[in-house]
Amino acid sequence: MKRTGMFKLIILVLISILIVSCARDRSPQQRPAPEMVRLKIPESISRGQGKEPALKVYIKETGEIKELPFEEYLAGVVAGEMKNDWPEEALAAQAILARTFVMEFVTEKGGSKYKGAHVSTDIEEAQAWNQEEVNDRVKKAVARTKGEVAVYNDKYIKAWFHAHAGGRTASAKEGLAFEEKEPPYIKSVKSPDSNQAPKDDSNWTVTFTKQEVEQALSKMGMENAGLGSVEVAAKGPSGRATTLSFDGTKVSAPEFRIAIDSTRMKSTLIDSIGIEGGKLTIKGRGYGHGVGMSQWGAFALAKEGKKAEDIVEYYFKGVEIVKAWE
Repeated sequence: MKRTGMFKLIILVLISILIVSCARDRSPQQRPAPEMVRLKIPESISRGQGKEPALKVYIKETGEIKELPFEEYLAGVVAGEMKNDWPEEALAAQAILARTFVMEFVTEKGGSKYKGAHVSTDIEEAQAWNQEEVNDRVKKAVARTKGEVAVYNDKYIKAWFHAHAGGRTASAKEGLAFEEKEPPYIKSVKSPDSNQAPKDDSNWTVTFTKQEVEQALSKMGMENAGLGSVEVAAKGPSGRATTLSFDGTKVSAPEFRIAIDSTRMKSTLIDSIGIEGGKLTIKGRGYGHGVGMSQWGAFALAKEGKKAEDIVEYYFKGVEIVKAWE
């Protein structure tokens, strides 16, 4: 064989090896597009198989019901739940979960408590919504993931998320006092919550007056609970308090957090708790119930170059990201 022929052969072999190597080393940025699948879409919102649904949205601020294309409504949710200057893939992960939340809400719960609406902007019922904060970054994240939802065994998952996991996410039972069977895709995982998060989300201290504690306990039907002593009586797999004891009276820690003010008692990941001078002081970490995706964790993973789908799959084990509509 002539030298030129041998040289060409060697080049072709090297190119083939390089192609195979690149295929094996496929990066997360090159993952295949989600598969289009047939999922249950309620007739009340459907505009045809494979087509984007429409939602009747109760706007709590004005008391009106607006009919909006699903993805237009979703952009307002993403802008309401996450800062619009965050990495696009973090916003896109939020979009996947927010979209899944609505589909599970309408499919399993039948829709909003507000008559004539499928969903509302009432954060106590559904998700935050802020149309004024929708910018090009949010629109791009929503458009990039159009129709993408998270499913487990072909059913929409419970797409829980929270602000800051304090380093580790929670099981549904410990974080939310979830009474149903623990979803198989919810596991306690290490969360790389960004150091750019507000310091008082990472570590916080709060003090409540005796009256505030008594009012919270009263809401829970615990009027006779004493305030002589308090301690964490039980913890879950992530280290979060599941049960608190007030003078021996046991109360649910997640329920107590909601009753006393979840914006001040930011989580149940408690480092210390005690009563001094008739006041309750708690020191803890993280912000939110801790179940599912940590938003500050998503921020950190996006900064590392992870795609939205990878972020969702990190926090929800064994789920599939699929396309419900084009």
